[in-house]
Amino acid sequence: MNTLWHGRFEAAPSDELLAFTVSLPFDRRLASDDIAGSRAHVSGLVRAHILTPHEADAIGTALDQIEDELQAATFSFLASDEDIHTAIERRTTELAGPAGAKLHTGRSRNDQVATDLRLYTRRSLTSVALRLHELRGALAELATDAGDAYLPGYTHLQQAQPVLLAHHLLAHGWALGRDVDRLLATRQRADVCPLGAGALAGSSLPLDPEFTAEVLGFDAAFENSLDAVSDRDFVAESLFDLALVGVHLSRIGEEVVLWSTEEFGFLHLHDAYSTGSSMLPQKKNPDIAELARGKTGRLIGNLTGLLVTLKGLPLAYNRDLQEDKEPLFDSVDQVLLAIAALRGLLTSSDFDLQRMQRAADVPHGAATDLAEHLVSGGMPFRDAHVVVGGLVRDAIERRVPLADLVQAHPDLGEDAAALLEPGVTVTRRTTRGGAGPDAVAAQLARYKEDLVKDQQRI
Repeated sequence: MNTLWHGRFEAAPSDELLAFTVSLPFDRRLASDDIAGSRAHVSGLVRAHILTPHEADAIGTALDQIEDELQAATFSFLASDEDIHTAIERRTTELAGPAGAKLHTGRSRNDQVATDLRLYTRRSLTSVALRLHELRGALAELATDAGDAYLPGYTHLQQAQPVLLAHHLLAHGWALGRDVDRLLATRQRADVCPLGAGALAGSSLPLDPEFTAEVLGFDAAFENSLDAVSDRDFVAESLFDLALVGVHLSRIGEEVVLWSTEEFGFLHLHDAYSTGSSMLPQKKNPDIAELARGKTGRLIGNLTGLLVTLKGLPLAYNRDLQEDKEPLFDSVDQVLLAIAALRGLLTSSDFDLQRMQRAADVPHGAATDLAEHLVSGGMPFRDAHVVVGGLVRDAIERRVPLADLVQAHPDLGEDAAALLEPGVTVTRRTTRGGAGPDAVAAQLARYKEDLVKDQQRI
């Protein structure tokens, strides 16, 4: 069995070595990136007068055929193909003959795989950012449709103050917007081409890394060949960004789980985006939301695993770096699936607006407004807090309507009692970014402007 490195060895690689080191089962998804990198490298070899135009045409024709075979699933992999790079080079030589054997001139698998992975990462981060952008757009539509509907806002999962449903939905949208920003920033830092770094020290051949970087559409070429082949910061950053996306999706999932319970009843799942029970006929389960929570642990694990792999590696390339791909591929796949599923769940669900508003229309939800009413009359807030807290306690213990106690209080009275009427307090949130109608309308306008800007950036 011939390998890319068999000239140094007398004995063939053992079955155990091949079984343990093979990466073809997972890195074959880099095939299109590897072919793109090879085409750029061929252009560089022609420019350096290492390949003739005729040889370059033969290799280009071979790469075209390989691309067609891979897309048609007719490409024949051999047991000697350690990875996708080996497989493509081997097939290129079969098709192009002696010219194909020149494909790897001035190139190592070290800079080759680093280039492939950066191409994949750049493309994948764009895809995730676009899907998140679409989810953010869906949240904007839901917020617009929600109008002036409101529900209880919570701290410590205890009712705090009423907020507009639109405000609550947009809170998740802004978090996802920061995710988009991080993904695009990571994409920019990943936009550096390692091709030309060789195994670790560059090449004695007259290659031009800036030329091949430009051919591949990279923003820049590497500055240090050792760093170029060993750097996986862009993978670690990507995994962090994807893990944090997962955390934000998990928080949405947690609220869907809560809101769809009989106890909350704020949201009713569409049949197409929920599951049933194998034993309990009445069940309608929010499996998508639960898996959005559950898979976040997997995303965090992918990040942690890579960081541990990287922490003790000496320069330059080490085979440990083979472990960078599976976590990245997995995190990209899982996040894309989660975004699509949650978007479908949210846009197909029915929000029970009346039930939300009934839950929010409890007198105690206006406690802060009562305190601020006292503040507007000159009372220090800490004193007002004590007064209102005492009235709430008294209403609960004596089972007396809070409105009666407020109306009878010498510092409050009828005007303050009017604050306890259903739907009044939520209209009083007027500060920028607050939960009242005017503030939310202004926020929604800014949010939509942000969507337009992100569309252009993506």
